[in-house]
Amino acid sequence: MQELGNIEAMTESISNLMSIHYELLKLEATERSSEIGSSFVSQLILGLLAFMILFFLSLFAGFWLSARMNDSYSGFAIVAGFYFLLFLLCILFKKNIIEQPLRENLIKKMLLYLK
Repeated sequence: MQELGNIEAMTESISNLMSIHYELLKLEATERSSEIGSSFVSQLILGLLAFMILFFLSLFAGFWLSARMNDSYSGFAIVAGFYFLLFLLCILFKKNIIEQPLRENLIKKMLLYLK
């Protein structure tokens, strides 16, 4: 009879252990998803701020160059030409400049969160 009591206690302990393990997995998944989400939102905010800075610096450069050249349009044409050259360089070297660093950064973050 005592063996039956031991088996029942053991199955209850295993059931409790499985329940605790399930709760731990839920908490770890919640933590990881919140870390990924907050990282994404902070990167989005930083990207938006960088875009705004670049936008206003471009306007400043366009107006400044136009004033220096005594022309309303040439400063903005120079700034647009600079961005066009930058665009062409990004197209030509997109694997080395954009795709590979993004892929490596994503893999690092995924491996960091999976530990």
